[in-house]
Amino acid sequence: MPIVHDWLARRASLAPERTALIDATRGDRRISWREWNASANRTARLLQDVFGVRRGDRVAVLAMNCTEFLDLLFACGKLGAILQPLNWRLSSSELAALLADAEPVVLVHGPDFQAQVDSVRSLASSVRHVVPLEDSPARRSEDVPFSRRDALSDAPLPSVDVEPEDPWVLCYTGGSTGTPKAAILTHRSITANAANTVVSWGLTADDTALLNAPLFHTGGLNVFTTPLVYVGGATVVCRSFSVEQVFDVVHRGAINLLFGVPTMFIEMQRHPRFDSVDFSRLKLLISGGAPCPLPVFERFFARGVDFKTGYGLTEAGPNNFCLPPEDTRRKPGAVGVPLFHIEARIEGDGEEGELLLRGPHLCAGYWRRPEETAKTFAGGWLHTGDLVRRDADGCFSIVGRSKDLIISGGENIYPSEVENVLAAHPEVAEVCVIGVPDPKWGEVPRALVVARPGADLTEARLLEFCQGRLARYKQPRSVRFLEALVRTSAGKVDRRTLAARHGNAEG
Repeated sequence: MPIVHDWLARRASLAPERTALIDATRGDRRISWREWNASANRTARLLQDVFGVRRGDRVAVLAMNCTEFLDLLFACGKLGAILQPLNWRLSSSELAALLADAEPVVLVHGPDFQAQVDSVRSLASSVRHVVPLEDSPARRSEDVPFSRRDALSDAPLPSVDVEPEDPWVLCYTGGSTGTPKAAILTHRSITANAANTVVSWGLTADDTALLNAPLFHTGGLNVFTTPLVYVGGATVVCRSFSVEQVFDVVHRGAINLLFGVPTMFIEMQRHPRFDSVDFSRLKLLISGGAPCPLPVFERFFARGVDFKTGYGLTEAGPNNFCLPPEDTRRKPGAVGVPLFHIEARIEGDGEEGELLLRGPHLCAGYWRRPEETAKTFAGGWLHTGDLVRRDADGCFSIVGRSKDLIISGGENIYPSEVENVLAAHPEVAEVCVIGVPDPKWGEVPRALVVARPGADLTEARLLEFCQGRLARYKQPRSVRFLEALVRTSAGKVDRRTLAARHGNAEG
């Protein structure tokens, strides 16, 4: 089955003068579909005519969010090339490992990362061209700046045969140890996620989203960004997350779609402006990437905002479920029912267990890792490793990771459930619950807590808070207070490292 691989050319032919992008990094400059397509054509010519990029070649990019990043995404789509977005939070040695993994022929980088590029370029033997997004005195004479594209033609490129199963993006999963795996996002999977999202979430050409999640994650690329290109909506491109910027654009009604990870929403609610911002124009306010504490939902609900949580993986979508509006406040934290072209079931087909997903939105496996691909996608189903419950209405809720499950005296304890209770304490800023060995019960829960500034919180008071809110076997048996929770390069709480550091049996 053929597939449209030049999205911007098609959008530019359907609605050439409608706004496609609003560049918040350059004074909210508006870019039409016609202008964006022309810019992506020049970018594709730079890659193809100047750097020799062909179908299947990898193009790495190490940069903060910017319109040039998006140009590269869709230029690769035009050529059948493969974009490799690099996580700028990684160390130079970690970046070198990713470059060795994908073997890109071109490395494009932003000005913030000149030092990292200088330290890895001698190790990246596949890279033939290093391309700075901004010219500077630090640029090596042999490096052709990205601005070279400005002199190139924006005429349509010669046709390239791109198949649905051709890779479009190598998107790395967040790993706490070892080299992260690259999920192969194909033209088929990205198109299917866009179609699922538009149809099931009700996106239209009149919608506008704020893009401040990093583009090296599937959340930045595919929660709203590619679905809005698919339907003809607009995206406000921000360099990174800023609470003040979010409040400004939300309050003036410049967007009606907002996605973020729980940490972003927690920071928003801590800000003194939170209670005065007008959220009424938001059509969707959705959290993803990690479990969101119940108090975050409750505070948005108190403001009259239908805040909900989504569920996704780099390997699947990332959009998989939709919570009907009538269930938003009745089932806080639930992710809802599967999107239109997605099948979801529970291993063993019970009411609780590991979530399995199937559909055209799944990635094509892991780059150069056939054994892990075969294991994770056994039988055509993605074995997510996430534990879910399904209620009588067919509504799914994520209860934790299978590897994080605590089994105490034969009873299952989901850390997220305990964390939600502890996070409701007014003096708790962050919390992570791990299992520790116990001679009687096998394992018991321990709470790792970051207290709010100025708090006078003790272990005894926190354990007392749990009484009546949790079954006795779920209550933590000990508490450790930390300055901060360790996080992975993807910004998620690093349970594995925290368990290794604080999971000993002693107090």
